[in-house]
Amino acid sequence: MSDPHPTDLQSHPVLVVDFGAQYAQLIARRVREARVYSEVVPHSTPVADLLARNPAAIILSGGPSSVYADGAPGLDPALLEAGVPVFGMCYGFQAMAQALGGTVEQTGSREYGNTSAAITGLDSTLFSGQPTTQAVWMSHGDSVTSAPPGATVTASTPGTPVAAIEDDERRLYGVQWHPEVLHSEQGQRVLENFLWKGAGIAPDWTASNVVDDLVNTVREQVGDDRVLCALSGGVDSSVAAALVQRAVGDQLTCVFVDHGLLREGEAEQVENDFVAATGVDLVVVDAREQFLTALAGVTDPEQKRKIIGAQFIRVFEQAARDVVADRGDEQHPVKWLVQGTLYPDVVESGGGEGAANIKSHHNVGGLPNDLQFQLIEPLRTLFKDEVRHVGLELGVPEVIVWRQPFPGPGLGIRIIGAVTAERLDLLRRADAIARDELTKAGLDRDIWQCPVVLLADVRSVGVQGDGRTYGHPVVLRPVASEDAMTADWARVPYEVLAAISTRITNEVEEVNRVVLDVTSKPPGTIEWE
Repeated sequence: MSDPHPTDLQSHPVLVVDFGAQYAQLIARRVREARVYSEVVPHSTPVADLLARNPAAIILSGGPSSVYADGAPGLDPALLEAGVPVFGMCYGFQAMAQALGGTVEQTGSREYGNTSAAITGLDSTLFSGQPTTQAVWMSHGDSVTSAPPGATVTASTPGTPVAAIEDDERRLYGVQWHPEVLHSEQGQRVLENFLWKGAGIAPDWTASNVVDDLVNTVREQVGDDRVLCALSGGVDSSVAAALVQRAVGDQLTCVFVDHGLLREGEAEQVENDFVAATGVDLVVVDAREQFLTALAGVTDPEQKRKIIGAQFIRVFEQAARDVVADRGDEQHPVKWLVQGTLYPDVVESGGGEGAANIKSHHNVGGLPNDLQFQLIEPLRTLFKDEVRHVGLELGVPEVIVWRQPFPGPGLGIRIIGAVTAERLDLLRRADAIARDELTKAGLDRDIWQCPVVLLADVRSVGVQGDGRTYGHPVVLRPVASEDAMTADWARVPYEVLAAISTRITNEVEEVNRVVLDVTSKPPGTIEWE
């Protein structure tokens, strides 16, 4: 999962060792909120490989196992003897305590959910300046019953006498609870104390520093070569384009592919808003017929994604040849392709050891094997909110920076069934109505996104104008999220939902039913396909 071209700010990461936690990605986000760069790595990573990354610190995540159970993820004591600051959380705390010579037992006293912790180390590294009692979020059936030699107990709960330990000499720290979740009221302060005081890391992971760092990395990577950018007009590709343009200037040509899978008004937004703000060199390719032909009759979502990814690359290869021909400089072909790949894209596409392939993102798992470009993915290690801040720092228009995420495969994966021009037009009209009503209600920044899904192979009976109809249902999927790794369905006011439903069923003739998806992620993904 690590970036093959680490920047200076990424050269000494905080590594979050994932023991199977629900919250491993959240821990990494919280570290970055403390203005420190972090990455998640699997617990199976050998200690030598972890140390080869020159980590500034290591965090051991929680996990569902018992440290003494057969097959439980182990912790090599060598990691704790390497001189790198280590912070254990929940299972990671227990694994660390056991490896250091402490005792972990199943005491019969379990703690789940909100728990009151008594802080005894008020002047300690982790708890300096915090209340003597604080609410923490517990999730454990085992407990550390005796602290390791050399460690000081700095917190306890009614069921866990050893709820936190600190060893400043060896820079080893741990808490039984989950400081990364908002339910732990001082959790972020505890984490920041570890990072800034315990590990001595400077909080320099800021938007301005990240921009400078990434620009220098891209400039060094590209040299004098020519670059194409796959520009969709969305947040990710727009920020990636602006960043690479700052790095290499007129060596960059952006290619906007109108594949016929766009939402209403998107092509105009790219040509008007983005180009006007950045002055970037833009080539528009009309590939609607090419994409529709390739997708004809295809209903499997993974196949759709792979077809769309492959067609994108074929279009860019031709665009690269055209750019060279137009400039009359066949001696310098386009070598690089810029993509707006983000960290969640990599994780969901199975990036890294032990990661499940949830679905292939067209720009990760959907790329053809005979790719003729080298990829530049300057945002590959960033979460969406970090990308937005970088975009603002680069001067990308706010109308684009705060735009709701839209998948690269476009409306092609929001049609359940085969993709046709008629179905795309139908969905495009319904989607435009939903976006319009959410904007009117001032909800654009309150919800993460609201996919509108057409159940093209489903019909339902309705009544309109005193007559029977047999139309398609569409699904509204409003979600609230911080980074798309997890999400909850957004509680859109009933009156807004009613307005959307009324307009769609009145204005989109082929639709006679609007339904609401109230599934969280997990178990569902944000997109249906």
